[in-house]
Amino acid sequence: MVGALARTPPLFSLFIKIPLPLISRNSRCIFRTTIHFPKPKLTPTSMDNFSMDKRLHLCTLALSNDSPSRSASAPLVSNKSKKKARRESPEGVLRHKLDMCSRHGHLVEALRLYDEARSRGLPLSLHHYNVLLYLCSSNGGADDDGVGLKRGFEIFRQMVDDKVVPNEATFTSAARLAAGAEDPEMAFHLVKQMKGLGIPPKLRSYGPALFGFCKKGEADRAYEVDAHMVESKVIAEEPEISALLKVSSDSSKGDKVYEMLHRLRISVRQVSESTSGVVEEWFMSEEAANAGMESWDVEKVREGVVRGGGGWHGQGWLGSGNWRVVRTQMDEAGTCSCCGQKLVSIDIDPKETENFATSLSKLASQREVKADFFQFKEWLQKHGPFDAVIDGANVGLINLHNFSFSQLNTLVNRLRQMSPSKRLPLVILHTNRVTGGPAQNPKNKKLLESWKKAGALYATPAGSNDDWYWLYASVNSKCLLVTNDEMRDHLFQLLGTNFFPRWKEKHQVRMSVSRQGLALHMPPPYSIVIQESEDGRWHVPTTTGDDIETPRQWLCATRATTNTK
Repeated sequence: MVGALARTPPLFSLFIKIPLPLISRNSRCIFRTTIHFPKPKLTPTSMDNFSMDKRLHLCTLALSNDSPSRSASAPLVSNKSKKKARRESPEGVLRHKLDMCSRHGHLVEALRLYDEARSRGLPLSLHHYNVLLYLCSSNGGADDDGVGLKRGFEIFRQMVDDKVVPNEATFTSAARLAAGAEDPEMAFHLVKQMKGLGIPPKLRSYGPALFGFCKKGEADRAYEVDAHMVESKVIAEEPEISALLKVSSDSSKGDKVYEMLHRLRISVRQVSESTSGVVEEWFMSEEAANAGMESWDVEKVREGVVRGGGGWHGQGWLGSGNWRVVRTQMDEAGTCSCCGQKLVSIDIDPKETENFATSLSKLASQREVKADFFQFKEWLQKHGPFDAVIDGANVGLINLHNFSFSQLNTLVNRLRQMSPSKRLPLVILHTNRVTGGPAQNPKNKKLLESWKKAGALYATPAGSNDDWYWLYASVNSKCLLVTNDEMRDHLFQLLGTNFFPRWKEKHQVRMSVSRQGLALHMPPPYSIVIQESEDGRWHVPTTTGDDIETPRQWLCATRATTNTK
């Protein structure tokens, strides 16, 4: 017990003294066996003068099961009046002012508002406290002589004393305060406490602990945080994996570096410049030179490549000796200009495509008018499949201020010539594009009629998002998709980070327009992803360059060929 206390982090004692309320997973209410709240004593006269906002506030905090209610003779209040009353109440005014402080990063003013509210006895809600904690954790110690940290812990304690039920944002801000005080142990404890209270942690909840341990060079503790994330089904992204990669490299843990590189390959594919710098540092290190087998089983490596779908084998570092790391580019066939290695195209399992189409249809049906999207699926079943699908709005506006049917038609004819069956591609356009504006031009109207008659045009209904339609059509038809849309917004984030980037890489055709005319940029014949060859060479793609205007930059890591068996 004495040993355990000796290892207690310096700030931990602050929090173990705070009796955090137990919270039901399915309820915002506090168990009455833990904390007893006094019931408000309201006279008939005072009840009529009791502000709507305060009654809502008391209800939110579950101060009593006996909510104040108006008499039967009291006039009904409209929702608009209720909102106005809440907005203009002292609590509502404070909320607005704190939100403005949060928007502009004004910590000092937010603390002044907090102190003023406390002196006036104004009750603070969860939102008030969360904004204050966010500001304190965002500014703590950086440029305010530690005022943010000090006041942040003070405000957190006051929040618990006020019996305000915390949520994920509360704990995340508290974890950031702990990280600001260079106490990742505290930050990790808070995340574990969240899970115990039935509050699912998010990726941002783990950041303070994970980055804190990595910064201190405590690799094993960082791996514990990572394992807790996996257990909580929280998926690490590039910043987290990059931090784990660096702490593994700095700690001379070659096996963990190997593991992190493969996690980057699966979840990130192309790495940022900062991550590529971490990768380069590893390959240039003495530990990297010593990591690896001088001889290996060639057949076992090949079996690993086949089992993994190509592009990696998963058998560990191959070879020995110093690495040569250079920046390089790939030619159109995917051959490295530095070492001559030809990159492979990693196959997609047809079953994965079917599952993706099903999940895409389900998501679209939830976010579009269900009858409209069902009608589109029936139409597609009747007229499809197609060899190519065009995001009409995107193509018609490339390099232009006004929509051009001429530009769109040029692409349609080009794709028809490329089609093995000489079939027209499917053009997806919003109904406004086919009924108004340039569509009223007789020439354009005739063009639209010809596409419609050939079953090559679908007009998405008013109020719909045509992205769902052209994406589903291309996935369902297993065909090319012509669009310059980067597909990075919220809609596409719903599709996940694993399969969708792989599908997009193999099916998206991008387009550029210049004085020389229209140019199509077809999907590359190789996969733009970290690749590990059968003889131990590595190629790491970066996000620098797009292979259209500028070539993509790669890291090429090779070393002397060693014996195999």
